[in-house]
Amino acid sequence: MDFKGKKILVVGLARSGMAAIKVLKSLGAEVTLSESKKKEDIKEIAALEELGVEVVGQTAEVFEGDYDLCVKNPGVPFRSPNMKRLEERGIQIITEIELAFIVSKPQHYVAITGTNGKTTTTTLTYEILNKAFPGKAHLCGNIGIPLCEIVMNNNLMNEGGHYIALEISNFQLVNIDKFRPEVATIINLTPDHIDFMGGLDAYYKSKTEVYRNMRDSDIFILNGDDPVLKEYTEKYPINCKTEKFSIESTDADSFFKDGYFFIGREKVLSQDCVKVVGKHNLQNVMIAVSAAKALGISNEIISEAVSEFKGVEHRIEFVRELNGIKYYNDSKGTNTDATVTALKSFDKGVILLLGGFEKGLPMDDVKRHLGCVKKVIGFGACGKRLVDDLVGEDGIVVENLVQALDEANKIAESGDTVLLSPTTSSFDQYSCFEERGEHFKNLVNAL
Repeated sequence: MDFKGKKILVVGLARSGMAAIKVLKSLGAEVTLSESKKKEDIKEIAALEELGVEVVGQTAEVFEGDYDLCVKNPGVPFRSPNMKRLEERGIQIITEIELAFIVSKPQHYVAITGTNGKTTTTTLTYEILNKAFPGKAHLCGNIGIPLCEIVMNNNLMNEGGHYIALEISNFQLVNIDKFRPEVATIINLTPDHIDFMGGLDAYYKSKTEVYRNMRDSDIFILNGDDPVLKEYTEKYPINCKTEKFSIESTDADSFFKDGYFFIGREKVLSQDCVKVVGKHNLQNVMIAVSAAKALGISNEIISEAVSEFKGVEHRIEFVRELNGIKYYNDSKGTNTDATVTALKSFDKGVILLLGGFEKGLPMDDVKRHLGCVKKVIGFGACGKRLVDDLVGEDGIVVENLVQALDEANKIAESGDTVLLSPTTSSFDQYSCFEERGEHFKNLVNAL
């Protein structure tokens, strides 16, 4: 698409919207930004005005305007009346990821999606790529750095052949059109974002969009241990080369055996190189190493990068030990499966802090994994509901994280673990899980 003189509607600003606007303006497009905030509350307003962007609200009249294309912020519900109206009028809606892809020269994209483990897997993949291709590797996507920002900052509209580790959410996949990764995976499929998608089937289906355009020698790394993923990849077939991996069995292309990772049945990496804890991280490492081998990276570089990797912030992150009590920040645990994964990393003495925005997720799976839990403390909008569903009167319910940590410290003894793993998003009291995690760490470090 030639963007020069085209009328583009950008819905929702944030960092990804601003990055998309800069790309569009550099290509000569006429951009209108539809933003829910008042102009005086938009901190980027001066930059937007300098770029010549028309800033409007989100009234129904805005979506009756004359536009050639709409670029939607991932956080804007795709089922909203405004989005449906654009579709009715035949105006194509894409996300910032799609925009970046179609305006760039060909790059080596490794797209990583799934319910849990995306950030750890994508970050490790990037660390390996960066060691193999210094100066030409980039980390972006749902991890907090827009792909359009990478495109602008590294001249990718004119230069190809870079290696991009891309964490991609279902919000970003919903409006994919031509996006085609060279290597991709769906780490796992468990219930999440039912409120946004309108149902579990729609959520699972949205994840399969990651491989919809893959063809020929592209490689999809398939988790052979996930029965839900098996069901959905059969329902929506993969049209490229597939390499199946398993942590549970050796009946796969890649597997874990006797303390080693075998990729394509080649012994590639020793478990001794892996510094991140938990069985789930063996899976994350398996995917990152499989992606690296698919791109021709040597075993030596892979081993060196994995050995140096210490994990990611807010995901079962060790904060400190005080009086024999260990504190872990798992604020990125925004669904029940993530919390189950965190609980599996401990044997006993866990004081579990959970709660936040009410997403309506059932607690059955978490309840089955409370063997290591000494006490459950709920906080925030859904804290009471979660405690009631999990332990009833045996739990503690408070209003906020400050009170939750205070109650935990009254109970905790040497050898115990205080674990923040909320099971849900943070939007009742925080702007994002990062803010919640930082608050927890600050509280713990101030003890």
